[in-house]
Amino acid sequence: MHQLLIRHPLAVIVMAQLFGTSLWFSINGVAFNLAAETGLSEAGLGTLTLTVQAGFICGTLLLATTGLADRFPASRVFALAAFAGALVNGLFVLAAETYHLALLLRFLTGLCLAGIYPLGMKLVISWTPQYAGMALGWLVGMLTLGTAMPHLLRAVTPGLSWPVPLLLSSLLALVAGVLILLLGDGRQLPARAKAASPLAGLAAWRDATFRRIAGGYFGHCWELYAFWTLVPFLVAREVTRLNLDQNWVAWLSFLMIAVGLIGCVAGGYLSRIISGLSIARVALFGSGLLCLLYPFLGSQASGLLLGLLFLWGLLVIADSPQFSALASANAPREHLGSALAMMNAIGFGLTLPSIALVTNLWPSLQLWVVLVLLPGPVLGIVSLMRLNKQELKEI
Repeated sequence: MHQLLIRHPLAVIVMAQLFGTSLWFSINGVAFNLAAETGLSEAGLGTLTLTVQAGFICGTLLLATTGLADRFPASRVFALAAFAGALVNGLFVLAAETYHLALLLRFLTGLCLAGIYPLGMKLVISWTPQYAGMALGWLVGMLTLGTAMPHLLRAVTPGLSWPVPLLLSSLLALVAGVLILLLGDGRQLPARAKAASPLAGLAAWRDATFRRIAGGYFGHCWELYAFWTLVPFLVAREVTRLNLDQNWVAWLSFLMIAVGLIGCVAGGYLSRIISGLSIARVALFGSGLLCLLYPFLGSQASGLLLGLLFLWGLLVIADSPQFSALASANAPREHLGSALAMMNAIGFGLTLPSIALVTNLWPSLQLWVVLVLLPGPVLGIVSLMRLNKQELKEI
């Protein structure tokens, strides 16, 4: 079995990433049904999402400051995180009526995801370093599809209770852990560190080029997860205006998020022809322009607004794999796992205020709340414009 898997390591890793990250927004996929049964408000649902982000941040900080991401085999950390994530996500079904326990379980889900996403990036680098930009395009694309997966699971189980798609996400995470455990680690990284400084994850920050790449990534993070959180609300508005069946909310939400897979993969292939930096700049500028224009077009035809959401979903994530590839190329390889985990921790820390703002302001501002996302692309582009191309390494 191992020999079969190592013939196509990238396919195995991206499939495991898809299955494992389906845990991330598993609650959002059943949000309206869950709210109907438990009485949760939009703000309460937003808090559940924030709690996952907080758990992810704590997990990545733990990996970065302890050096665990570089001291143990990435495949084992990934598999353990996937198994634990499947368990705590499944337990949410029993705890949904007890809000504080539900919050704890979502926090633990985020903690487990910290062992899936950054370690998935490290596995890609270890198996396919020769075309990392393209490989990371597939990896982040699968993260995007995994994020959209709960909406698809909700759409295909319209007559079933909300725990069904949630438990299906847990089953997918179990499969992800088994796949990576069987695959193991690649051989294209230095030997694992026997000991690591608590500040290992900060080693890359001495380099101005890495800091500016990270600055672009941070602006991207401010926009991305808040946008994904808003998608069901934005889609539901247009579905209501069109007098369509509410099941279309799940189908269209899945589409608006999942289309990011195309953006990531297309950007990955283009990175072999033009620079990843150029792709990141164009995607960030395009999504920022949509942030600015979308609320001013709110009275236009729903078809136009859904089309813009489709384009936004394509662009909003297309820069992410290029940021990861650029960061991987410009970070010290002996601390690569810790550096990526630290960058993820800070970036996802910025998702907390943006998600909190849009979910709490949506009832009063409606479409105008998307302007809250605009500072992210603006500041990200400014950081990228300060990069010295002569000092920049690309892989």
